[in-house]
Amino acid sequence: MTKGVEPTIRGKTAIVGIGQSKKVGRVPGVSPLALAVEAANAALAESGMQKSEIDAVISTQAMSTSFHRFSVAFSEYWGIVPTYSNNVQVSGATGAATLNEAAAIINAGYAKNVLVVIGDSLLTGMTPDMALRSMTESRDQQYEMPFGIPVANTFAMTAHRHMKEYGTTREHFAHVAVTQRAHAMRTPGAQMTSEITIEDVLNSKVVTTPYHKLDCAVISDGGAAFIVTSADRAKDCPKKPIYILGAGECFTHEHIFLMPEITTTGGVTSSRNAYKMAGVTPSDIDVAGIYDCFTGTVVMMVEDLGFCKKGEGGPFIADGNITYGGAIPSNTHGGLLSYAHIGNGGSYFHAHEVVRQLRGECGDRQVEGAELGLYHALGAGFACAGTTVLGTEATL
Repeated sequence: MTKGVEPTIRGKTAIVGIGQSKKVGRVPGVSPLALAVEAANAALAESGMQKSEIDAVISTQAMSTSFHRFSVAFSEYWGIVPTYSNNVQVSGATGAATLNEAAAIINAGYAKNVLVVIGDSLLTGMTPDMALRSMTESRDQQYEMPFGIPVANTFAMTAHRHMKEYGTTREHFAHVAVTQRAHAMRTPGAQMTSEITIEDVLNSKVVTTPYHKLDCAVISDGGAAFIVTSADRAKDCPKKPIYILGAGECFTHEHIFLMPEITTTGGVTSSRNAYKMAGVTPSDIDVAGIYDCFTGTVVMMVEDLGFCKKGEGGPFIADGNITYGGAIPSNTHGGLLSYAHIGNGGSYFHAHEVVRQLRGECGDRQVEGAELGLYHALGAGFACAGTTVLGTEATL
């Protein structure tokens, strides 16, 4: 390596296939492995590759199964023997982390063609209490669980603090839900497509203050997959390659009471590093997929990702800046709030949507002229952050 040159994966790999299960939302009688296979088959068909060409599988834990090594179980079920396999678990940030890892291992020579895949049955494979417990029980048994702090409450704490420090209101949060529901209404297959208003959000059942039911992500079944390969190999694939230009991650804490700054997340660092690697700034991004387990999460993320100043996220969103014609159209498929949320891999659908937007495949929800996209995922009460910058060209 040339002295003084930082290592980079910029433009060296590309997403050449994406796929989803035949349905998302309520999909009874279909196992998480079967949902993952449906998604993998669809991604493989887009890539134009043969199954035998896939030499690496990266996945994450499916909450509704007992498989500790989902990536290995999937490979056996699908009928391949990869030479690289990994099961990543950084909660909601897993989506970006696995895409970033796929690019890294190709660049390092560990693999040529990587399948990133997950399937889960949070809605029909578990009761709502079980789905919540599967996330809650990951919290520390000594310091957090005895005091009744499930994961939803950790996110609520950050929202309360943001309201106190910056004057953010519940109406600001509600604008996120209303905007993304309008996006889902344009998206075939979305789980929630009934129109909602600000009043509907504010009048829905209180879950954990300041969040109402419509401020919270849905619970879903579904599967999602990507195929990532080298930039050279991507030129021979049928679909327009979408290049991975920048990647960044940050892991700030395990316990919410040790979060360095409760209204500022590791997304500041992960996005800064991703922008730097890609050679872009926030103002260059045309479309975004932003993790949205709760409405307040999006308010904080548009700030931490650099789309507006700290404390201005609520008015920024209320002014229409995350929809068509705004500064940064985001979650144009409806996000976790309305499209689907399948657990650790829920944000894979965000990345799918960014890829489709950059390919120009979104029909009447297309962001005109989209060439650069940002995908940001987070999890575990803002403990984990991952960012990926995607583009239509390998070099800018």
